Amino acid sequence: MPNEHRLFFREFLNNFHTTGAIAPSSRWLARALTHYVAQHPEPGRSRRILEVGPGTGAVTQYLVPQLAPHDMLTLVELNDRFVEHLRKRFDAEPVLREAAPRTDIVHNRLERLDASHRYDVIVSGLPLNNFSVDQVRQILDTFRQLLAPDGTLSFFEYMAIRPARSLIGRREDRKRLRGIGRALAELFAAGEARRQWVWTNLPPAWVHHVGGFGQNGV
Repeated sequence: MPNEHRLFFREFLNNFHTTGAIAPSSRWLARALTHYVAQHPEPGRSRRILEVGPGTGAVTQYLVPQLAPHDMLTLVELNDRFVEHLRKRFDAEPVLREAAPRTDIVHNRLERLDASHRYDVIVSGLPLNNFSVDQVRQILDTFRQLLAPDGTLSFFEYMAIRPARSLIGRREDRKRLRGIGRALAELFAAGEARRQWVWTNLPPAWVHHVGGFGQNGV
């Protein structure tokens, strides 16, 4: 949608640190990220689904049709323009409007969500490689706290961006990215379920699906 892309690109220019991309996620990336949302539970069971950093809703529009009838969806977004855009979409678009009664759009930081609520699936669009090592570790710790023991966390990285910047970036940036790499390696060691390559995205990306934190005591 042209308006969506214009809004996303404008916010990329104004808030690159938290937007992290020049365009919304492609439908192929969205489908990979929502893989475990599509794995429906037994009939009648209600799941709690969390999408972090939905932006303009590029992934959300693929996530919502995959919800089971009793699933509850929470979207947490920090950017106020994206929040306004999402609320308008849930008011105007038939597929999203149908899920609106089961959807909570939270204008806040991820870390401020109520940790007493556990989620069966967490889908994240946060640009982790843009943050400090401490911020990434805090985000990953929050994911662990919010994810149900048998739940799955799905998030993506752009291919080769971190390794390339770790080699050619400034010294401080190289150190920061190596720290992020170590934090992610610790997360993957705790139970990465699978990784999907998505070449048909700008830029190409891989999607990580991680789970089992509660079982491993992480």
